[in-house]
Amino acid sequence: MEEQINISTMVDSLEKELHYAIESQREPELDPYFSMLAYHLGWEGEGAGPEARGKRIRPLLVLLTCSAAGGNWQSALPAAAAVELVHNFSLIHDDIQDNSPLRRGRETVWKRWGIAQAINTGDAMLTIAHLTLLQLENTTSPDTAIQAANTLQHACLQLTKGQYLDLDYESRGQLSVEAYWQMVAGKTAALLGACTELGAIAAGSTDSQRTAFRDFGNYLGLAFQAQDDILGIWGNAALTGKSNESDLMAGKKSLPVLYGLQQEGPFKTRWDSGPIRESEAGELAQLLEAEGARQQTQAAAARMTEQALEALDQAAPMGEASKALMDLTNRLLQREI
Repeated sequence: MEEQINISTMVDSLEKELHYAIESQREPELDPYFSMLAYHLGWEGEGAGPEARGKRIRPLLVLLTCSAAGGNWQSALPAAAAVELVHNFSLIHDDIQDNSPLRRGRETVWKRWGIAQAINTGDAMLTIAHLTLLQLENTTSPDTAIQAANTLQHACLQLTKGQYLDLDYESRGQLSVEAYWQMVAGKTAALLGACTELGAIAAGSTDSQRTAFRDFGNYLGLAFQAQDDILGIWGNAALTGKSNESDLMAGKKSLPVLYGLQQEGPFKTRWDSGPIRESEAGELAQLLEAEGARQQTQAAAARMTEQALEALDQAAPMGEASKALMDLTNRLLQREI
């Protein structure tokens, strides 16, 4: 009998799993410590609620992939919670490294409690993620839990490599588009690829199906980042929750910027002359578009999307979850500009 898919039920079950993961480690005398974790996850503090929690896209990918691969999505809940905790660990540390005061419209953990405590909070989030993943031995099997742990550990290592490159690239004068894709493969695509692979692992998929689902997640991550780079310059700040001047002012070598620099035109001349002021960011965005950088980035996102869908087709997803997985993919890649 085909498993019925209800996204709201999945999200509610995921939230319970996340609460259990955090609360099972709580010690009364350390309430302030656990409050930092709960705050970042959007459960406590001013502004707590759905907006502060984020969209929970990564764990949904785990659950939908598990179902599309013929498994019971409820058995994959420990893996889904684990990837969400890993994602939030990376956000806490990214906010420190990027000196970002706000996350989802609220003060970041480091801004509220200081850098040292924020580092510790991120470390705790990562450790609890791996402890949570091991609960797969109870919902699936010990062998499946070991396979999943190996997959997630490798993804975490790729995350750090991608973050290293991202930070290193900030001080590089010249950067190729190929170097950009290498960085994004670690920083963004590795975890999305792990999400879809973990879902397949929890479902007991064949090696070939597992590989196809992983490739789907990887290419989806690459397409997602290219789309995110477009939003970072031309997005509607009211919809994205992020200033569309910030990427240019920060000197971020995003994909549109790299395409613009390749043109050796007016945009490169201004970029090379020093930091971008807020008052000229809009003009620079228009210049980038006129030089074709936006169109090139959209074309790159389209290519990665096509490869993602080809991999998904090879994975042969089944049932109602197949459509839900496609709907989620479209939601990720057709965000408001």
